[in-house]
Amino acid sequence: MPEDHVLHAELIDQSEPPREGVVQPRHAASLLACRQDGARISVMMGMRGAKHRFMPNRLVFPGGAVDRIDLDARCASPLTPVAERLLRKSASAHLAHGLGMAAARELQEETGLSLGDPPYLHVLHYLARAVTPPNSPIRFNARFFVVDAVHVSGELGGDGELENLRFYPMEEALALDLASPTRRVLERLRLWLDMSDAEREAQTHAPLMLRDQGWRME
Repeated sequence: MPEDHVLHAELIDQSEPPREGVVQPRHAASLLACRQDGARISVMMGMRGAKHRFMPNRLVFPGGAVDRIDLDARCASPLTPVAERLLRKSASAHLAHGLGMAAARELQEETGLSLGDPPYLHVLHYLARAVTPPNSPIRFNARFFVVDAVHVSGELGGDGELENLRFYPMEEALALDLASPTRRVLERLRLWLDMSDAEREAQTHAPLMLRDQGWRME
């Protein structure tokens, strides 16, 4: 099989059997860059423009589909054993690396902020996975990562894909008209932040949301 075809196949979620009229989801990564000041939590988010095909006029986290270049891109440090272990529940080692690289790349492209060049992936924590429902014309198998904003550098700007970019206080964001998966991920983040380091290190399962029906562990 030609290499390009192999790489292309790895970008598509193969876990679902192909069905007529149902789009197979693409692997994707989003990154929640967080600031925490005591009980006050703020998260980097931006608004998708009205012309976007996926989630227009919605406040979202920086993120997007995994590209071929992400699968073999060089990093300054690899994912942590915990992040790797949780990602490998639903991804190969090759794809797990690509997901981390995609999260770093999308952060830089959409916000101008960086995890380094090449990026340091050891600062990423794996939070959860959500798959777009089958009835959607655009689908993603999205992994959500968390990074403490102290590990992020650069000037806020980006490529213009996200508007009104800033760190949104958690309560302000949750008071807005968020898409249901975005709201659920923010609520999951709050639970994760309440965990101790030891509890995070001991994780053997991670939350998965299918068809926006709430979380189950995988």
